[in-house]
Amino acid sequence: MKLIPEKEPSAIGRDMHQLIAGLYPICRSITGNGVRETLGILQGYVPLDIHEVASGTEVFDWTVPKEWNIRDAYVKNRQGVRVIDFRKSNLHVVSYSRPVQQKMALAELKDHLFTVPDRPEWIPYQTSYYKESWGFCLAHNQLQQFAAEEPYEVCIDATLEDGHLTYGEYCLPGTTEEEVLISCHICHPSLCNDNLSGVALAVYLAKALQSLTRRYTYRFLFIPGTIGSITWLCLNERRVSRIKHGVVLAGVGDAGNFTYKRSRRGHAEVDRAFAHVLKYSDDKSVVIDFFPYGYDERQYCSPGFDLPVGCAMRTPFNQYPEYHTSADNLDFVSSDALADSFDKCLTVLSLLEKNETYLNQNPKCEPRLGKRGLYQSTGGKVIRELGELPLLWVLNLSDGGHSLLDIAERADLPFHTIRTAASALEECFLIRPSLLGPSALQ
Repeated sequence: MKLIPEKEPSAIGRDMHQLIAGLYPICRSITGNGVRETLGILQGYVPLDIHEVASGTEVFDWTVPKEWNIRDAYVKNRQGVRVIDFRKSNLHVVSYSRPVQQKMALAELKDHLFTVPDRPEWIPYQTSYYKESWGFCLAHNQLQQFAAEEPYEVCIDATLEDGHLTYGEYCLPGTTEEEVLISCHICHPSLCNDNLSGVALAVYLAKALQSLTRRYTYRFLFIPGTIGSITWLCLNERRVSRIKHGVVLAGVGDAGNFTYKRSRRGHAEVDRAFAHVLKYSDDKSVVIDFFPYGYDERQYCSPGFDLPVGCAMRTPFNQYPEYHTSADNLDFVSSDALADSFDKCLTVLSLLEKNETYLNQNPKCEPRLGKRGLYQSTGGKVIRELGELPLLWVLNLSDGGHSLLDIAERADLPFHTIRTAASALEECFLIRPSLLGPSALQ
């Protein structure tokens, strides 16, 4: 059932971690040069098309915001020492902070400082995208060392002006125009699980699919969260009817159990494929129902689109203490977890590609399996491994109305068992694909 990439998943997991390490220092936001730099690096892995959408563009009920870029930021004490330094961590500045240059007392400055008191060593991640403001984030222990009577010099050397929203898109053609959408958000600064892990997984899924025969066309989106998916949907509304399956990749590198969140439809083929793969994954993987909060699946699943798009993650967002803090670092994500996420997602894509529907060519009573080498007492390797029951299930339900996944679910057997049985029956000309078309991935 599984596709076989050029490298073992464990090696791919290490490569993914290395990519994350290279992207980690870059200051990204929903717009700006950090996003462009990141996408430029990704173009060295897959041939992304880069799109720029002008500030002020109306996208449904939203407007593409002004572009934000930052050069430097700090808070200095009386001695001129940087007690908060953007150069040490780009999390220190609230994303989209307007420019500021002034001196102020600590009492005034505190209104613009953010910490996590119950995690005093961690720097929080804060944003102010749609309300013009400014601020700094720092460890709570660091704030405790500030002197109340001392004036502080505050500087945020940034620009907030008309520009563009930038996103990357890679379309990998298949033999049909039906599409699989794979989307990840690329707007966060130095946060590894949320969501450099999703970015790395999307890249390596694209690389794995490049050399394989594909039934579906695969569209990979590397977009800023929320406003990016809204913008893409608005600009591509006429083409979304091609999307047959989809998944948002987010937070796929932590040590938690793999989790799949169903689409709004709840029983779409991609939902069933993930549930089936995870059922036989021999670990504590979890499937949860859709709810209208989280990542960009909530835009793809909005009622005006209702696309079959779920979300693949490990520990769900905001359910681990490191979420949106400096503790979401290179040590928090592991190559083993990344490899496991890659393997599960690629297995699901393989299932979707191979989920064909067949017609029984001898539908009136059971055919004689023995004379075709498919009977238990005389059969070869395939029948010895499978037994007769998978063959009988495939024969009985190959009526043009049941897919292989339908049969696997009905028979309560792994998809690869049913797929292997179907291949054996097809070789004996007992079944044929009900729709003449391209073969699934080999």
